Amino acid sequence: MMTELPLDQVRTLLAVVDEGTFDAAAAALHVTPSAVSQRVKALEQRTGRVLLLRTKPVRATESGEVVVRFARQLARLELDARAELGMADTGEPARLSIAVNADSLATWFLPALAGVPEDLRISFELHREDQDHTTALLREGVVMAAVTSSPDPVAGCSVRGLGKMRYLPMANPEFAARHLGDGPLRQSLPDAPVVLFDRRDDLQDRLTRKLTRGRGAGSRRHYVPSSEAFVEAVAAGLGWGMVPVAQAGPYLRAGTLADLAPEQAIDVPLYWQQWKLDSPALAATADAVATAAAAALTR
Repeated sequence: MMTELPLDQVRTLLAVVDEGTFDAAAAALHVTPSAVSQRVKALEQRTGRVLLLRTKPVRATESGEVVVRFARQLARLELDARAELGMADTGEPARLSIAVNADSLATWFLPALAGVPEDLRISFELHREDQDHTTALLREGVVMAAVTSSPDPVAGCSVRGLGKMRYLPMANPEFAARHLGDGPLRQSLPDAPVVLFDRRDDLQDRLTRKLTRGRGAGSRRHYVPSSEAFVEAVAAGLGWGMVPVAQAGPYLRAGTLADLAPEQAIDVPLYWQQWKLDSPALAATADAVATAAAAALTR
């Protein structure tokens, strides 16, 4: 016999994950914390799985992520159905959660969202995450769509190519003269101070390993976890770094950045992954993102 997933229990689990605690979920649902606890326990008994880790904040287990993703998809479909039927609602806009990498967010992605038709009344909730890790948020059910470097679809998602974001090794000219000299980069670059976005940013190491056939970037590393501030740090002479071409123009014209090796570009492919839902909001957003990416990214 097929086991059904009661909708009130599914929605309660989602509320607990979103709110972080049973008490906060109870307040959001206008029920008692005891009722929330009972619904979650009943759902766990029905599925035969532990769905939540009772930490602070609460976290979904791998099985819980499946139910959370189902709950978000169900909510999205319900909103779309109500809109198509012309049913009165609370007046709240439709919420669409998207994971996007910092460099896209700082350059082409926001104009893409501005291209989504206003009459859809979408409220975007953006989650900034490295392009190599945005699919984890899709898998967990935290977001409905993501800009990612992975062409491999998350279960239940579709994928379309967007283009490539191009990065070039750049530095302040005075920094380059002081630390890099006139010799080949393979000799000077691994010892020079370097700027990285965070500890998961491997673009600088990828370049130096390519040039030296194995040696990474220097040990004097500056971590600047902001796309705009990263470029400012390189332009200020804090270190060299792989700068997105889309952000470099004003600094090159002002003379505060110099391209160290135009032939050593690193292209990072980007893809759009989204849930396989027949949703007007998702479809319109995907089309707007693809259009903006075609104009801004390298093919």
